[in-house]
Amino acid sequence: MFDLIISIIVLAAVALAVGGFVLWRKGFTRKAMLMGLLAFIMLANVAVWLVPMEDGNTPMEAASKAVADEEAGR
Repeated sequence: MFDLIISIIVLAAVALAVGGFVLWRKGFTRKAMLMGLLAFIMLANVAVWLVPMEDGNTPMEAASKAVADEEAGR
């Protein structure tokens, strides 16, 4: 399920970036910049979840492990 959510977020960010570029070309600079900013924020959030930490695990792997440990009563 997590993979599906991340994929949708990335696709939405790409669509926002393309839409922002189109709006920028049409002269709607403010709206285009806001769309670009939102696309950047969405991609930054994806990077936060997918970039490995010092121990080599991603935050998603660490969260999954913590949930599994909690369910097991550890």
